[in-house]
Amino acid sequence: MAAITVRNLDDEVRDELRLRAASHGHSMEAEVRSILTAAVSQRRHRPNALMDLYWAGRGGVEAEAEFVEPRGEAEQPRVDFSGAEFG
Repeated sequence: MAAITVRNLDDEVRDELRLRAASHGHSMEAEVRSILTAAVSQRRHRPNALMDLYWAGRGGVEAEAEFVEPRGEAEQPRVDFSGAEFG
């Protein structure tokens, strides 16, 4: 098993971790392991999770999406590969 050291952690963050750990009946170390495991597994199962975190740290992003009806089969041109230029 690996071990990491987190330097320059704000006292407020440490205190919140302590409270969160106590509310879950965990040690701070177990709580941090749980948080890190959840964050990594969430990203693994959601490919866009990293971008979600990126935009969340910047106040989110607003975008308007316009629904476009898919084109019907008849509208899509067919390519004929039987010509001499295709060998």
